[in-house]
Amino acid sequence: MNQSDKKNLAIAAAAGGALLLAKALFNRKRDYDFRGKTVLITGGSRGLGLVLARQLAERGARLVICARDGEELRRAERELLEYGATVLAVPCDLTDHHQAKQLTERAIDHFGSIDVLVNNAGIIAVSPIEHVTMDDYHRVMDANFWSAVNLAYHVVPHMQQRGSGRIVNISSIGGKIGVPHLAAYCASKFAMVGWSSAIRAELMKDGIVVTTICPDLMRTGSPRHGEFKGQNALEYAWFKISDSLPVLSVSAEHAAADIIEATRRGDAEFIISAVAKLGVFVDQNFPDFSGEALALAGRLLPKPGGIGEAHVSGGQSESEAARSTWTATPDRAAERNNEMSPAY
Repeated sequence: MNQSDKKNLAIAAAAGGALLLAKALFNRKRDYDFRGKTVLITGGSRGLGLVLARQLAERGARLVICARDGEELRRAERELLEYGATVLAVPCDLTDHHQAKQLTERAIDHFGSIDVLVNNAGIIAVSPIEHVTMDDYHRVMDANFWSAVNLAYHVVPHMQQRGSGRIVNISSIGGKIGVPHLAAYCASKFAMVGWSSAIRAELMKDGIVVTTICPDLMRTGSPRHGEFKGQNALEYAWFKISDSLPVLSVSAEHAAADIIEATRRGDAEFIISAVAKLGVFVDQNFPDFSGEALALAGRLLPKPGGIGEAHVSGGQSESEAARSTWTATPDRAAERNNEMSPAY
């Protein structure tokens, strides 16, 4: 190594060290205590949202949870109250802009503030492209993207007035990598990632820190509430089995803990699981290779047919193909996380 190379290496090392130090100082400055804070969690009646509510209650947060299913929401509220949480449960369809406004007003009237907003609500739609309709795109975009925008539209001015706040937008690995048979879902989650990054850049001046979360598959028990088309039993089987494998998926409890820590630090973006991080790295740096690998995976998935453009829930798509030793784990998670009610 000549003198010039050594000099460049030293400069690079110094720059890297400075960046790490700056990051540590920023993280310390943005460190956040949830105790006594009001946290609004959308989709908080089951799955990841409910697990987040439990863990935030342990940290002393006051909770507002909302969901479309009133009975499911009441069960979650009862559990959280028994858990010792301070909680307000509000039935709400956030795809309706007016209901988002009413939820915001009710939460502020009840607790006096909304300190943290967790945009977690959404749906999963699995289908070969041949059976995806325009209505599917609109419905999934409404549930996964516009519901978050509708609520943030009303919550952000409140946070700006207070000069502080945290917004957590739960996207997906499907918001970083396009996955076959998840076209509508990926479209909505890519939109979430871009929007979340943009508002972080704008709202930092107001003391509002926005964090984008991109989880890999999670063992929450949620596949039974997904929407499945075409050969729905086979589509559900591959999705549920993938969601069950320890290498490809993480537990809901692990994911929730990571999300809370990323929010506490004020991270710009956090990708959950080493596999997901590797996948994003490969897709961004070797897009042709990643594209060919995903295309190969797409060829292995079920062909069009079956129920065609009709859609049914995962719970209605159970078959022997979806039952195995592996899939017992998400079934137990479904029971634990209030996922066993019929899909909407």
